[in-house]
Amino acid sequence: MKPSNWNPKALDLSRLGQVACDGCIVLIAYFFSFSLRFDFAEPRGGWRAVAAFGIVVCLVNIAFLSLWGCYAREARHFSRSVCKQCIGAAFSAAVVFLLTRFFLGNERFFPIRLPYSVTIMTFLFGTAGLLGGRYAFRLRADKVFAPGIDLLERPETSFDNAAARAFIAGHTVLVTGAGGTIGSEIVRQVAALGAKRVLLVERCENALYNIDRAMKKAFPGVDCVPLMLDICDKEAMEKLFSAEKPYLVLHAAAYKHVPMVELNPAEGWRNNVEGTRTVATCAERHGTRRFVLISTDKAVNPVSVMGKSKREAEKVLMALNAAKSSTSFCAVRFGNVFGSSGSVVPLFREQIAAGGPVTVTDPAMKRYFMTVQEAVSLVLQAASRTERAIYTLEMGAPILVLKLAEGLIRRAGYRPYKDIPIVFTGMRPGEKLFEELDVSEKSAYRTDMAKIYITKMHD
Repeated sequence: MKPSNWNPKALDLSRLGQVACDGCIVLIAYFFSFSLRFDFAEPRGGWRAVAAFGIVVCLVNIAFLSLWGCYAREARHFSRSVCKQCIGAAFSAAVVFLLTRFFLGNERFFPIRLPYSVTIMTFLFGTAGLLGGRYAFRLRADKVFAPGIDLLERPETSFDNAAARAFIAGHTVLVTGAGGTIGSEIVRQVAALGAKRVLLVERCENALYNIDRAMKKAFPGVDCVPLMLDICDKEAMEKLFSAEKPYLVLHAAAYKHVPMVELNPAEGWRNNVEGTRTVATCAERHGTRRFVLISTDKAVNPVSVMGKSKREAEKVLMALNAAKSSTSFCAVRFGNVFGSSGSVVPLFREQIAAGGPVTVTDPAMKRYFMTVQEAVSLVLQAASRTERAIYTLEMGAPILVLKLAEGLIRRAGYRPYKDIPIVFTGMRPGEKLFEELDVSEKSAYRTDMAKIYITKMHD
C-alpha cells in the first residue's frame, strides 16, 4: 500500500538537485585548481578549452559518486560511511585522470594538457567541498527536522517548571523504573530542579548502572542513590520507605509492551498492579506528600492485559484517595513516547539501518505520540499540583504508524517503497487499531494550564 501523498517524482528531483550541487562543487574545485596552478593567468588553449575539459571532469566524478552509492540517500544523511563513499569516488576519478595523463596524455583528446598537480588539487578541494556540503546540509536538516517532533505534525508542548521547582527543591524524591526512557529523564529533570536526594529504584542492573553513571557525571552535587530493587518486594519497599521517607514518589516502573504482557499476563498484572499497590501503600504509611503514577492511553477502554493492568493501577490510587489518605495520589496518561526503548521508533530505525523491510502491523493503525520531554514535563506539572486525579495531555490528532514509518525512512535519506520496502504483518495480540485519549468536555475537565486536562472517572 502506498498512500495518496506518496510522490516518488519529488524524491527523484531531490536526487537530481544533489547531483547538480555535487557537479558545481567539482567544477569550482577544478577551476580553482587550474587557476592556482597557472597563477590565475589564461592557460594554453584558453579558458574555453579548460571549461570543455571541466565538463568531462565533472561527469566522471558524478559517475564515480553514483557508482560508490553516494546518491542512494538524501544529502541530509551524514555518517562515516558517507565520508568513505565520497572520498572513494573522488579518489577513483583522480586515479583515472592520472593514469590517462601518464599513459596517453590527455592532449590527444582535448586541446589542453592537464597537469598532475591540477588533478591532485581537484581531488583534495573537491573532496573537501563534497563532505563540507553534506555536513552543512545535515546541520541545517537537524534544525529543520528536530529529533522526532517534525513527525508529530504539531508543535511540541512546553511548560513552565517554576511550580515544580518550588515543590521539589530541597526534598528527597524516589523514582521507580529509574533506568527506563521516562524514568531516566525524570531523574535528570528532578535533579536539575534542585532535589536534595534522588532514590533510583530499578530492577535491571545494566539500566541502573547507566543512569547512575550519567547522573554522577552530569549532577555531581546531587545525592543520587542507585537501588536495585523489585517494586513487588514488600519487605524491601517497606525498609526503603521507612529509612528514606521520600517527599515525592514518581512511579514509572511498569511492563509496557502489549504483546509481551499478553503472553505473560500473571507477571504483567503482578508488576503493574500489585507493584503499584505495594509502593503506594508504603508511601501512604510513611508520609509521602505526593505520589504520581505513569499511566497510558491504553488504560482508556482497555482490551489488552497491559491496558487493563494500568487501569487497575489507577483505581488503586483513586481508592486510596477516596479513603482520605494523607498522601495525595494522581496519575498521568501518556500516549506513545517517541523513541522510548522497545517502542516502534527504535524498531523502525533498526530495520532501516539493516536495509529493510520496515514492518507495520496495519496500514490504518493510529497512535498518539509525545516526546520524552513532553512526558516528563507533564509528570512534573502533575507532581506540583494538588488535584487527586488522572491528568491527560492534549496531544493533537493521532498519527498513522505507516506515515511515521515513511517519515523515518525519509529522515534516514532513503525513499519509502523504492529504497526501503514496507510490509504489513497484521495486528498483534492485545492491540487496538486506534487508541483513545479523549479530552472533550464530556470526558475531561480543563485545568488552568493549557493542554492539561483532568479525566472524569466513569468507573
